[in-house]
Amino acid sequence: MAARSIGTMKFSRVYPLYVQKAQRKQRTQDEVDQIIGWLTGYSPAQIRHQLEREVDFQAFFDEAPAPNPARLGITGVVCGVRVEAVADPLMREVRILDKLIDELARGKALAKVLRT
Repeated sequence: MAARSIGTMKFSRVYPLYVQKAQRKQRTQDEVDQIIGWLTGYSPAQIRHQLEREVDFQAFFDEAPAPNPARLGITGVVCGVRVEAVADPLMREVRILDKLIDELARGKALAKVLRT
């Protein structure tokens, strides 16, 4: 998917898929929110507000209150693409989020997913 189209995709359309993926593996929406909060600085209430506003991915990441600098150290493969090799900044943020949700769904402890 091109970076331009991912930027205009509504975060509110993808968020439920993240939650469903986690829940299929007996993880919780709260854990998904903790991951998003760690990555972006959003509180659970702020995440809900962004969902209600139906912001797109570009706005979601542009408006992030406190992007975690440790996110740039996340490496690995998502959908056959190395996260650290993604040149487009928005696409890299999305891939990092995908990677963290994948790790949660694979059963990794939340503390390890959050690199704490």
